[in-house]
Amino acid sequence: MGQGTGETITVRKIGANGIGIERIFPIYSDSVQEIKVIRRGRVRRAKLFYLRDLAGKKARIKELRRK
Repeated sequence: MGQGTGETITVRKIGANGIGIERIFPIYSDSVQEIKVIRRGRVRRAKLFYLRDLAGKKARIKELRRK
């Protein structure tokens, strides 16, 4: 989100008891050394806000196969 030096990235992980945790990091921050994509998935839209309300198997994203 944002442009230029104000650009940010949102990182989501599943914490204890299946609770989703989101953190927003500025891309050009000194605390961010590298951004590494671990897994890729197929999603229905660019903004994944609908995942916040889902739980269990419905919250899964179909993973893309690597070539």
